[in-house]
Amino acid sequence: MSVSRWWTETTAALGDHLPLPLATLLLVLATALTATAWYTFPAWLPRRLPRPRRRRRTQGTARKSETPPVTAAPPPSAGPVGTEVVADRLAAEGRYDEAVRERLRGMLHQLTDRRVVQVRPGMTVAEVVAEAAAHHPPAEPPLTAAATIFSEVWYAQRPATAEHDHRMRDHAGQLGDLLAAAPPAKGDDR
Repeated sequence: MSVSRWWTETTAALGDHLPLPLATLLLVLATALTATAWYTFPAWLPRRLPRPRRRRRTQGTARKSETPPVTAAPPPSAGPVGTEVVADRLAAEGRYDEAVRERLRGMLHQLTDRRVVQVRPGMTVAEVVAEAAAHHPPAEPPLTAAATIFSEVWYAQRPATAEHDHRMRDHAGQLGDLLAAAPPAKGDDR
């Protein structure tokens, strides 16, 4: 059925019960409201849909899980050695995605400790790699490879594996060797 035929039949049906000018006015108003809602569609939707609250189970009815309980995420550590220890612990627990993140944090600590780059809040991994490559070009290959793994795991939401963790450990070691071989930056007040 075409729109013009629908409009004619709807107007005729309303005209049987209402005076024709009033029926036409109501249909025009309905059309205007629909067009306005269509035009402003995302604005009138709530930003977050309400979530149903889950009822807490009592201890007697708690379901037994086959997986071990997950511990709380570790606090950010104070330096590259601390992040390496935390990353090793996370990898031993099989939490490879978090281990990948901790290894990248360790690499960023190395960069800031050697004053290659100043990591600011809100910087993306790509921005850190670009800035580090501009100030210390030999560091670009391991940083780019590590950023690719991190992006694949965290942004593309692919599950991390032990291989990802192993490669991140290798890239962190390469970066550490490159930074140790280079003279430290002097007088950088970045």
